[in-house]
Amino acid sequence: MSSASSESGMTAPLSHRVPDLGALELLLAVARHGSLGRAAREVGITQPAASSRIRSMERQLGVALVDRSPRGSRLTDAGALVTDWARRIVEAAEAFDVGAQALRGRRDSRLRVAASMTIAEYLLPGWLIALRAGRPDTAVSLLAGNSAAVAERLLAGEADLGFVEGLAVPEGLDGAVVAHDRLAVVASPSHPWARRRRPLEPGELAATPLILRERGSGTRQVLDSALSAHGGLAQPLLELASTTAVKAAAVSGAGPAVLSELAVAEELASRRLVAIPVEGVLLRRDLRAVWPTGHRPTGPARDLLSLTRG
Repeated sequence: MSSASSESGMTAPLSHRVPDLGALELLLAVARHGSLGRAAREVGITQPAASSRIRSMERQLGVALVDRSPRGSRLTDAGALVTDWARRIVEAAEAFDVGAQALRGRRDSRLRVAASMTIAEYLLPGWLIALRAGRPDTAVSLLAGNSAAVAERLLAGEADLGFVEGLAVPEGLDGAVVAHDRLAVVASPSHPWARRRRPLEPGELAATPLILRERGSGTRQVLDSALSAHGGLAQPLLELASTTAVKAAAVSGAGPAVLSELAVAEELASRRLVAIPVEGVLLRRDLRAVWPTGHRPTGPARDLLSLTRG
């Protein structure tokens, strides 16, 4: 020990004082074969590299481990003792590796996804089908809710990966943009707005009772923010907890609604709903994958995240 270490009462870390696992495996191979050359071939290195590794281990331990001669290599008495210790270390490392593989297998056997309604209904099915092609043995569970509920599930450890539609990454989470979306003002063909000749003004949209998603949904967050400078949203005509329910109410003629373009594409194509132009307000939003801060997705969650960017 150096004088500096003695004065401080500290010793070098164990990793600096104990040979690495590769060196110990090489020493065990020398003991089995009685030949440095055959030991080198077994562990996949050259004989000069093996000889250098043995010398480095001898310097580290301060004792001779192997006697080399034209007839081969044999362990010294100290080498035989170190080999017994090395065998126990390597066996413990093998048990560690088996345990780690079991943990990875258990992690990779399931994937818990939490997603906001629009993403869960219109984007995730395609991504999950692609994931299944690469990971047929992974069981996937999907928890659909609004963006606030997705954040809560991730922070509570109830989901491995989440998808949200709000304005920003929720507090306590990291995220990445995986798609873009736009909100559409829609109404049934029988609604007076369907016959308008000019776009809606932001103030007119804000003052009209609408069929809306509940507070906490990404759709509602974007709309609240977009119309905050125009007097804010009027009291909703209806406030519903699912995209499907909002669409059904709008199709029935109950009133105009604001929904993702992804969600109403089929209804617009079939003319069950009509898109109402709006000017002077931005209704575009980013769709994000999210996960707890500092815990980037691994295993199936990482693979699903990659598929969203494909």
